[in-house]
Amino acid sequence: MAVGFVVVFLVSVPLVKAAPQPNIVFIMADDYGWHDIGYHGSEIHTPHLDKLSASGVRLERYYIQPICTPSRNQLMTGRYQIHTGMQHSIILPCQPYCVPLEEKLLPQYLKEAGYSTHMVGKWHLGMYKKDCLPTRRGFDTYFGYLLGSEDYYAHTRCYHNVTHTSCALDFRDGEEVASEYKGQYSAEIFSQKAVSLIEKQDHNKPFFLYVSLQSVHEPLQVPDHYLEPYGFIEDPDRKMYAGMVSAMDEAVANITAALQRTGHWENTVLVFSTDNGGQTLCGGSNWPLRGRKGTLWEGGVRGVGFVAGPLLKQSGTVNYELIHISDWLPTFVALAGGSTNTSKPLDGFNVWPTISYGVASPRLELLHNIDPLYTNGRLCPKRRNLTLASGDSWSSFGFNVSIHAAIRSSNWKLLTGDPGCDQWFPRPGDNTSDSSQPTENPQKPVQLFDIINDPEERIDLSDEFPEVVNHLLSRLNQYQKTAVPVNFPPNDPRCDPGATGVWGPWA
Repeated sequence: MAVGFVVVFLVSVPLVKAAPQPNIVFIMADDYGWHDIGYHGSEIHTPHLDKLSASGVRLERYYIQPICTPSRNQLMTGRYQIHTGMQHSIILPCQPYCVPLEEKLLPQYLKEAGYSTHMVGKWHLGMYKKDCLPTRRGFDTYFGYLLGSEDYYAHTRCYHNVTHTSCALDFRDGEEVASEYKGQYSAEIFSQKAVSLIEKQDHNKPFFLYVSLQSVHEPLQVPDHYLEPYGFIEDPDRKMYAGMVSAMDEAVANITAALQRTGHWENTVLVFSTDNGGQTLCGGSNWPLRGRKGTLWEGGVRGVGFVAGPLLKQSGTVNYELIHISDWLPTFVALAGGSTNTSKPLDGFNVWPTISYGVASPRLELLHNIDPLYTNGRLCPKRRNLTLASGDSWSSFGFNVSIHAAIRSSNWKLLTGDPGCDQWFPRPGDNTSDSSQPTENPQKPVQLFDIINDPEERIDLSDEFPEVVNHLLSRLNQYQKTAVPVNFPPNDPRCDPGATGVWGPWA
């Protein structure tokens, strides 16, 4: 009987080893001004931030939101705030709402991709019921504040209403109240906790660490030894703020050193970002940009940001591509090898090729915000009134130009309504007057700037380029059609931290 033979030829195919999932460390500063980092020419010393960013990629056209909660919301959802109902203001302590529970957050995506997830610091995305807490939204561990504006040592948050003032502890370890840290400075506690978490991480499992520092938000508080280098600063608020920046710089140094010491650094992508522009009322500076925190001017929305780590292909560079805080979620999920396929479309883009390889950004347009409830209640010198009469010529394009809104497309930026305090605050220590302050004439409800050539927003070109204005108004109108109603409920009378001495879920 014939016997058949099957000859198998083995072809040698080179094995392509899958890149390991990188650890992701995101450090967020609070109210950190554009001018307040050394490499932007500040008189404040930031040696660690300067060195770390110089070894990575500095993001010079990086945008955040003008206030706290919206920035954190877009970081965690990858979606514009008009699509989550959070387009107006921050979450106030006794408001019964949070980032909508049907929104999938960044740590949830990363957990699906096999990551352990940890958060240290300020949450401020809602806490009126337990389902809103960080540990219920994807974080394995949490340590920090649920609200904002806490005392840096007592870790209490005071809240004023019509009849009385309530001050209560706002500090959690997981979901449990943590009262044993009273008297310890928050920047030091948070960096120590971050270091401890890094030291415990398994090298065989990737981790995501979100360090949301309280620094450098008011109240202005810092240990005295951080003030010693700043005897030359005469403004007491600026001097205190400078010391707080130095404390933050040291905290970032300690976190980075822990990554290096434990061997995690070689497989880590580290991002540093502010959450909004600096608050000029509390020592911050965005010079030479116009405006401040809470405004749609560049001083409110252009943020200090950089990426560091050995995984960058073009380190030691400066990036001028358009990047937004909503881009981090799709970028990190892509790095993790995860999927962003959800029922809710993302507004962010994967910008890792842009950051690491220097290719053009996939983002060509950026909606800063559309907030129909906006009112500007903070002190603003030489405040100008808004005139709507000159906006009549744009009324046929469907968008109500009295609404506080701004959009960026290519080199153009269009602002409508009242963008907020429109001053150019002088460089710290410069007591000379600025002859280029806005005139006494009322503000126009439609203003157009060439941000690439005029980053200080000094020359309004709306009358010269009506076709650009028309196009951007039509884009705002399209965005407005996709917006969900603003969610900004009144305070819940059941919220009474004075009764328990502790802030936390009450519903």
